[in-house]
Order: sequence, then structure tokens, then C-alpha cells
Amino acid sequence: MDVRIERKSRVGGNLFSLVGMVGLLAAVIAGATVWLLLTDPVTVAESMDSGEYSPLVQSIAGSLYDAIVRLLKYL
Repeated sequence: MDVRIERKSRVGGNLFSLVGMVGLLAAVIAGATVWLLLTDPVTVAESMDSGEYSPLVQSIAGSLYDAIVRLLKYL
């Protein structure tokens, strides 16, 4: 009468959740970068040319903030 006690590991579920969140964040940033490339190509080109990414990050953060504000107004 061997009774096996199976313990469910939560590491797999947590790891999948972490990978999913990182993937979602990467997709949002990539989408915002493409949107910024289409709407404000000068900022993207200057950032890539100079190697200074702070204007690009500020523009992406501003566009994400505007999108969240518009979404909250819609809801």
C-alpha cells in the first residue's frame, strides 16, 4: 500500500505568469515604438542617430499615458 502524495509545484505556474507578463510588456513597448515611428518619425530617427534614447523613451511614455487616459475616459 504505497500512497503517493503528489505535491503540485507552483514554480511552473509562476514562471509562466512571469514570462507572460514580460512578453506582454515587450509587445506593448514594441507596439508603442512602431506607433511612434509612424506618427513622429523625426524623434525616432534623431534618437537612433545620436544614440541618446531619452527623447524616445519620453515620447513612448507620453503616448502610452495618452492611450491609458483615453481608455479610462472611454470606460
